[in-house]
Amino acid sequence: MNSVQPVLDRYADDVPVEELVQPFLEFERWTGDDPRLLVAEAAAATTGQRFVDGIKPAVTRFREAFVETGRVSSVADIAALSLEDDDLVAAFGARRNRHVLLEAAAVLASRPEDDDLAALRGWAAEADQYRHDEDPIGSISGVGPSSFQYLRQLAGVDAVTPDPTVTAFVEAVDEELEHSPLETATDRLTIASCEWLSLVSTYRPLAIDRIAWWAFTDDEDRRPALEAAGLTLGQLL
Repeated sequence: MNSVQPVLDRYADDVPVEELVQPFLEFERWTGDDPRLLVAEAAAATTGQRFVDGIKPAVTRFREAFVETGRVSSVADIAALSLEDDDLVAAFGARRNRHVLLEAAAVLASRPEDDDLAALRGWAAEADQYRHDEDPIGSISGVGPSSFQYLRQLAGVDAVTPDPTVTAFVEAVDEELEHSPLETATDRLTIASCEWLSLVSTYRPLAIDRIAWWAFTDDEDRRPALEAAGLTLGQLL
């Protein structure tokens, strides 16, 4: 483990790592294990919105208009929606979000699994994090490496998302190490760097992702994000 472990330990100090990781792995987040909402959340994230005032409100509007009313009972029903459906436009606004939602739902609906959650989990387990652009969902226009990995996380996969907090974290750790292969010039290199960190330490990729989020997210943003996800700092610390 060389000198990596103590560096990561310092970043993880006072971070409720397991409490941040388990909701993803056990589908204990605010969307539960509803594949319709999980895909909707990933789609809403493709335009770089913040969770509190962008992603969650969009998914909530989608749930109220389509899930709670019974308009969509499966991902196949989502795929059959019109891109210009009034309620869909009202829920998501951005055409990119709507396009990703419908196309990703179509991919999952075409899979052989018996139910939608199994289809989502099956896809996520098979997806290659280094070849997202060759994947049926990763190749959808509007899906980049970060949103690709985020959907895999939402599907319960132990993965890291190469977003700005993770990039900043990898660069900060690299500065503290005398010698390391860490690199963030591309999203793939950032993912590979996190994989290396997980191999030479006791921290799994998703734990590294959550430590990075905690370390490089302002407290004023972190608190409302946790509360919107149904958690409070008091519960975690």
